[in-house]
Amino acid sequence: MSSISRVKSKRTEVRLGAERDHFDKQQLSSISKAINSTETPVKEKHARRIILGTHREKGAVTFWSYALGFPFPSSSILCWKFCHVLHKILRDGHRNVLQDCTRHYSSLIDIGEIWGNLHDRYGQLVSLYSRLLCTKLKFHTKRGDIPANLEINDDDLERAAGTDINNVFQLSVEVFDYMDTELQLAETVLRQLNTSIAISSLTSSQCRLAPLIQVIQDCSHLYHFAVKLLFKLHACLPADTLQGHRDRFHDQFHKLKSFFNKTRDMTYFKRLIQIPKLPDSPPNFLHAASLAKHVKPVVVIPDMDEPEQQDDDDDEPEPLIDVSNVTTSSLQAQPQMDIFDQAFGPPNGGFDDRDLQIESLKRDLELLRAELERVKAEAQRYITQLKSQINSLEAELEEQRAQKQRALVENEQLRMELEATRHRNAEHESLQTTFIEAEKRAQATEQRYNKLKEKHTELVTSHAELLRKSADTVKMLSATQQTQEEVERTKHQMTFEMERIKQDSDMKLEEQRFEMEKLKRELEEKIAEMTRIKATLQSSTKTSEQMNSSMTALQAEKERLMRSVSEKEAELSSLRQATQVQQSSLQQERDRTSRELGELQGKLKEKTSQEEQMKQKLLEEQFALLQGTITEAETIIQDAVAKLDDPLHIRCTSSPDYLISRAEAALGSIDKVKKGHADYLRNMSDAGGLLRALTQFSHLTADTIINGSATAHMAPTDHADKLTENCRGCGAQSLQFLKEMKSKTTLQRADPATIRIIIQKILHLGQELRPKGMDVRQEELGDLVDKEMASTSAAIEEAVRRIDEMMNQARKDTTGIKLEVNERILNSCTDLMKAIRMLVISSTDLQKEIVEGGRGAATVREFYAKNSRWTEGLISAAKAVGWGATEMVESADKVVLHTGKYEELIVCSHEIAASTAQLVAASKVKADRHSRKLTVLQQASRHVNEMAANVVASTKTGQEHLEEKDTMDFSGMSLIKLKKEEMESQVKVLELENQLGNERLRLGELRKKHYELAGVPLEQFDEGNGETSSLVNPVSMSPKLSKPSLMKKPPLAQKPNIPPKNVFK
Repeated sequence: MSSISRVKSKRTEVRLGAERDHFDKQQLSSISKAINSTETPVKEKHARRIILGTHREKGAVTFWSYALGFPFPSSSILCWKFCHVLHKILRDGHRNVLQDCTRHYSSLIDIGEIWGNLHDRYGQLVSLYSRLLCTKLKFHTKRGDIPANLEINDDDLERAAGTDINNVFQLSVEVFDYMDTELQLAETVLRQLNTSIAISSLTSSQCRLAPLIQVIQDCSHLYHFAVKLLFKLHACLPADTLQGHRDRFHDQFHKLKSFFNKTRDMTYFKRLIQIPKLPDSPPNFLHAASLAKHVKPVVVIPDMDEPEQQDDDDDEPEPLIDVSNVTTSSLQAQPQMDIFDQAFGPPNGGFDDRDLQIESLKRDLELLRAELERVKAEAQRYITQLKSQINSLEAELEEQRAQKQRALVENEQLRMELEATRHRNAEHESLQTTFIEAEKRAQATEQRYNKLKEKHTELVTSHAELLRKSADTVKMLSATQQTQEEVERTKHQMTFEMERIKQDSDMKLEEQRFEMEKLKRELEEKIAEMTRIKATLQSSTKTSEQMNSSMTALQAEKERLMRSVSEKEAELSSLRQATQVQQSSLQQERDRTSRELGELQGKLKEKTSQEEQMKQKLLEEQFALLQGTITEAETIIQDAVAKLDDPLHIRCTSSPDYLISRAEAALGSIDKVKKGHADYLRNMSDAGGLLRALTQFSHLTADTIINGSATAHMAPTDHADKLTENCRGCGAQSLQFLKEMKSKTTLQRADPATIRIIIQKILHLGQELRPKGMDVRQEELGDLVDKEMASTSAAIEEAVRRIDEMMNQARKDTTGIKLEVNERILNSCTDLMKAIRMLVISSTDLQKEIVEGGRGAATVREFYAKNSRWTEGLISAAKAVGWGATEMVESADKVVLHTGKYEELIVCSHEIAASTAQLVAASKVKADRHSRKLTVLQQASRHVNEMAANVVASTKTGQEHLEEKDTMDFSGMSLIKLKKEEMESQVKVLELENQLGNERLRLGELRKKHYELAGVPLEQFDEGNGETSSLVNPVSMSPKLSKPSLMKKPPLAQKPNIPPKNVFK
């Protein structure tokens, strides 16, 4: 039984080991196919296999074990695709992937730093992507409640933020930082690409665009987090405290909206992802009700069920086992006996069937497991589809809710506006009605008053007539007794008069019918009484009394009407007074508001004028300080220049080393002056940096001039004259630069470039005057080689930096065809510098291999001392390469500034190619013929030659584009004139041919002298043109020749070259 258990355990171990080997093989294949240096996007099936592998092993240990073996410093595309796959693993892999990736945090930082310092197409993108991944790791490591895919509901986000407002504030800042890294990567990718439809369909463009899918998924969740957190902060903190948060969110909102709009229009993204739309304006955090209008942006990944075609080199498909075609016969097939059973047979007859049953059950178990995995995979796929559908439905639901909320808000606003409008209309109508009624009452009262006044006048008149008639009637009644005829006559008269009065009363008292009818009845009664006058005097007296009483009633009615009229007049006057008071108050309020507005406008103008005066005064004070500093600097430099001709200064001496240190310090101060000048032009209210830089520049320049003159007192005549002349030129150019800085009209174009060139020449002269060779011992050759290689690399880096500066300056100063030519030339120079840098690196690696392979038990210094001839060749070659790079930069600068010739740049290119060939030859002498590093060095040398040829071609093309060719028009010349021009042209051709021959002879003599100083015998030169017939490098010569000392090697400044066209030597 123990043997059976051992056999079973052994089989289990073998099977598990086979499964593990198969898993490792599959993961290695997927990783190597997903991460490579080909400029194509990562295939989805390879990334999915890697993600499934993390779920299978519950971590990313296998991925990192293979990933750390990639040569990341050699290919930026490899690093870009590695970052893309790592981003997908962090989002969709197992939850333990975050911990495994955190252990390799430093590796991501190293990758970003390596490619961030190099000028490469993908280098900047790799640096930004590594920064994004590091930010992602830090955020999710610190905030463990938020998963790496950022899929978390609002309740979990509230719990993650907590109730402490400081924690919420800190979380919002971290979310902003997270979003900044995402948007910075997206903006850089889109800036490098042309976002047209044709460009997005290229594989090279898709390689850059593919990681933006994960960036879009992250940004949609981060935007939702930022909105929720800011609303929560505004509910607890004052609005002024969160002004910075709002500004930062608005900036990110506009960038994210622009990013989504650009990617939504690209064909590449339309079939891979559904990008949400952001609102037209950011949310209003100052209004809490705006949170209801916020709709969470949902990113939907469409279900891609297209069948995947396997590559030619794919080994196996995904381990998703399909058991739908497994037949019953295959499940019941008899297993083959293993080697142990064939050799020894089963232990006894009873265990054979059990083993078969066990094996059969194990196979069934494996099939069931495979079926379970398939079901799980399908379930997971269905879950993913359902989640996507749920997300889309939730997005639609949120949009419907938002629309409903907006509709309710708009309805409420409209209802409130309608109520307010109705209220205002009612008030207006009531006021208008009241005013109209008051006007009507006033008019009616006035009309009634006029009518009553007229009626009163008529009644008074009629009353007076009636009194007179009554008196006559009394007289007639007294005379009644006298005669009947008089009574009858009086009766007729009275009747006639009463009829006339009745008619008059009916006409005049129409509107007051009640009163007139009453008066009519009284008159009728009076008439009746007058008819009975003849009967009795007593009845006549009674009638007179009744008339008196009626007159009294009329008088009372009159008084009542007068009182009513006076009341109406008082009411009308009060209404008029109230209206006048209200109008006067409104006019006073309008006048007071106008006066206050005028006063405020006056104060605002006064304040604005004061601020402008203060700003102008500050600018004048800063410029006055600048002028004072420049005046003092001019005094210092003039004093230094005056010492050049001072007889008392002749006895002063200085060493070249100290002159070099002063010149280097002066060059550093020039950079500070340039930076301070640029800062002052951007902000002329702050001249502090420029003042400090000018002070330092004046002292260091004066110190350089004085020490240059002192060094010239002990130098040879030629060097002393050059050094003195350059010191004098340095002072003149410095004073000219300070003069330009002193005036506002020339302040903009002031440039210390000419001062830099002259101080560099002083620095070179100081280096030439330093003792060389004799003080370098044999044991110091090794250190000297390393120093020269390092200085060469530094010179190349400085050249690349200066070319970038020239590129930026050319883009500012030139346009059109000149800008295009300058960019083409400077780009070719940059490519050449990069190729030289790779050549220097390859040469250094080969040199180390040579030293390690040939020194044996000796030290490195002893090896260099033993092979001093070879060491001197390396030093000479390194110096030549560094010198060539420096001269090329100066020539390119002159060409861009139109102060040099294109031929100088072409000659520098040829010189660099020759110097690199010398360096290759020096490195090749002791190298193994089959060395791989030697092959790399030769390839780098060929690449340098190609880049030098590109520089020459770009220069010639630019020269052809910029040079103006005169049109040869000889139509207006006579035969004699043409013959004369022909003779003059022949004379010029002969002169130029003579000058060309002389220059070629001079070039040959110069080369002979150069190689004579370098230690090459003159017998090796060809008699034709002065060029060497064999390798010109000293290291390739026979060892039997006398070994020259380092004193014979020309320093960097003695390298032959076409002299530049400059005022100063």
